[in-house]
Amino acid sequence: MYKIAVVGDYDSIYGFATLGLSICPVRNREEIREKLRSLAEEEYGIIYITEAVAAEVEDELEKYREKTLPAIIQIPGVSGNTGAGVEGVKKTVEQAVGSDILFGGVS
Repeated sequence: MYKIAVVGDYDSIYGFATLGLSICPVRNREEIREKLRSLAEEEYGIIYITEAVAAEVEDELEKYREKTLPAIIQIPGVSGNTGAGVEGVKKTVEQAVGSDILFGGVS
């Protein structure tokens, strides 16, 4: 069975521990990269990552975009929502169905 982890600054993710998710607080780019690699190797199926942390390692996240697992999903942190998570889901769905899910246009 696959596991679920949450990566981000401690203040943004500590509450997820009460849901039984693995929390992975990170402080810098190198920690973020190392943590993503280790979680992918440890068979985590879903990795939630705060938008602010994801912005620091876009190149690393790109390596996982075409892979089925792990699914990496951006979530807002305590600093607020940048819209990057919603935009990422929108692009993925648009690629899958060939249509803009918010405006109904065809790509």
